[in-house]
Amino acid sequence: MIYLDNAATTRPKPPGVTEAVSEAMQSYGNSGRGVHEDALSAARTVYGVRQKLAEWFGCPRADHVAFAPNSTAALNIVIGGLLGPGDHVISTDWEHNSVLRPLYRLRDRGMGLDFLPADRQGRLDYGGLEGLLRPHTKAVVCTHASNLTGDLADLARVGAFARAHRLLFILDASQTAGTFPIDMEARNIDVVCFTGHKSLLGPQGTGGLCVREGVDIRPCLVGGTGVQSFLESQPEEWPTRLEAGTLNSHGIAGLGAALEYLERTGRDAVRAHECGLARRFYEAVRGLPGVKVYGDFSAAERAPIVTLNIGGLDSSEVSDELAERFGIATRPGAHCAPRLHRALGTAEQGAVRFSWGWANTEEETDAAAEAVCVLAAEARR
Repeated sequence: MIYLDNAATTRPKPPGVTEAVSEAMQSYGNSGRGVHEDALSAARTVYGVRQKLAEWFGCPRADHVAFAPNSTAALNIVIGGLLGPGDHVISTDWEHNSVLRPLYRLRDRGMGLDFLPADRQGRLDYGGLEGLLRPHTKAVVCTHASNLTGDLADLARVGAFARAHRLLFILDASQTAGTFPIDMEARNIDVVCFTGHKSLLGPQGTGGLCVREGVDIRPCLVGGTGVQSFLESQPEEWPTRLEAGTLNSHGIAGLGAALEYLERTGRDAVRAHECGLARRFYEAVRGLPGVKVYGDFSAAERAPIVTLNIGGLDSSEVSDELAERFGIATRPGAHCAPRLHRALGTAEQGAVRFSWGWANTEEETDAAAEAVCVLAAEARR
């Protein structure tokens, strides 16, 4: 199998990740729930990974890194804990349902909501941000990279807009955390939500949020914390206020091993490898008759994603042919990005997404391009 579905979850995981999870499962107690060595070993690992993630994202305080099962959970914590009826939020047509559905739920409860639209090529016009401002606008919520097209948001411009109007800037870094540099302080980002199982190369069930000091997020979940057990409310201290219940210390150990791999290899090197393969594939398929590629490939940087359609073929049919005949794994359909599909005109057809990871090769990339060539030729007959 040629695995080109890394935007959904990266595989294989790098050396050390599986071993770290297995060792943790055999030896860790419950982090923060005791002073015996097994509990302390788990707690040390959890804190060490907090420190690494704080450095990774330019978050000044390690205790302002809170763990969650994935970026969807993190985004729900942040959106539900910062926003409410009477507020107004600006988002974009690029967003994944992990952003859209929490926002829509609050809209239904009385929150104002507007979207920066995407054009037919999927591009955002950042000049339209000013026109979306309202007297009660509180936040901008946007993704760093579209999981559909791979286009990157202009963080400098969005951050400057948020700073100029004293808005919170909440970033969904699901597709970029790990291989693309994100500096919260430099880009005026108040909260970064991330998942561990994509470009951070860690296990599924890991993720979290990094929060700028001074941003007060109401707890989404309340419950056991291992500290201040006689309080009737969730403790206020960070990160306990956002971490009710037992942490996934086994997965966090694996995430720590993945971070170590990225540090050794160099995230710039990993990004260059993945993006180079995506560009190689794009150059091979973009001129094929009947093939339509989505997104802005004139940009200097973009996520390692190429999404396309072949003629009028349903995207699920194409993805199935790629898997069954050529042994190539891709992602068809709507990609949980309904607004962008409507903007692109692909709501009915969907689209076929190819996405590269650190383990993919030029040979695999060329084989995928040849398979698209064959399917496109057959569709023209």
